[in-house]
Amino acid sequence: MKHFRILLVDDEERLLSFLKLKLKALNYEVATAGNGAEALELVRAQEPNLLVLDLMMPVMDGFETLRQLRTFSTTPVIILSARDSDVDKLKGFDLQADDFLSKPFNPDELVARIEAVRRRVNPASRYTANESLSIGDITIDFKRRHVLIKGKEVRLTRIEWLLLSELAHNAGRLILYEDLLSRVWGPEYRDDIQLLRSWVSRLRNKLGKESSQPDLIRTITKAGYIIEQQKASVSES
Repeated sequence: MKHFRILLVDDEERLLSFLKLKLKALNYEVATAGNGAEALELVRAQEPNLLVLDLMMPVMDGFETLRQLRTFSTTPVIILSARDSDVDKLKGFDLQADDFLSKPFNPDELVARIEAVRRRVNPASRYTANESLSIGDITIDFKRRHVLIKGKEVRLTRIEWLLLSELAHNAGRLILYEDLLSRVWGPEYRDDIQLLRSWVSRLRNKLGKESSQPDLIRTITKAGYIIEQQKASVSES
C-alpha cells in the first residue's frame, strides 16, 4: 500500500476532511479537490492511483469530470452519489467508472472498496504468463494483456480484461456469479450480481461488434457464465 495516492473529489468540506484523516491513518497518501475542474488539474499534476469522485458538484459535475478524465487517463474511479439510481450507475460504468457507492455510506465500506480496487490494479497472477488462447476469430494474449479479433486489437478496460481473463482461463467450466465477483472485484462484492451483469453485457457488446461469435460468453440462468471449451484452444507464446 506504500505510495498509493488517492484523490478525493467532493464539494462537502467536512466529508473531505473526515475521509482524508481516516485514509491517512491507514497510510494512504491523500489529496483533495472541491470540484471536477480542480480534480482534473490535480490528476495531471500528481498522477494519483485512484479517484473517489462525487457526482453532484458545482463548476463541473462528476459525470463530466469522468468523461474528460477518460480522454487522457485510465486512473481507477469510485463514484459517490446521493442518488442511488440504476441509471446513474449504468452511466457511470459506461464512462468507465470502476465502482459506485451510494451516500450515505459506511466509511469502512469505502475503505474496503478502495482496497479492492488496489488489488485489481496490481493483481497477483494465478495463471501461466506466456499462455495465449484462441476462440474462433478471437485471440487472447495473457502475456501482453491484449485481445485481437481477426488480427485487430480491441481495447478493453481493466475490469473487462479481468472478466475475460477469468472466463477464458476457465473455458469449459461454469464460474458461479459469486465466484466471478469475488475474483474480479473482491469478496466484498460477491452478492452484487447486477454489477456483474452490467459489465458482462459491456464486454459482450465490445467483443460482438468485431467478432462473428456473439455467443462467446454464455449465461447459465441463475448460476453464472461459461465459455465453451470446444471453442477454445490454448497455445504457448
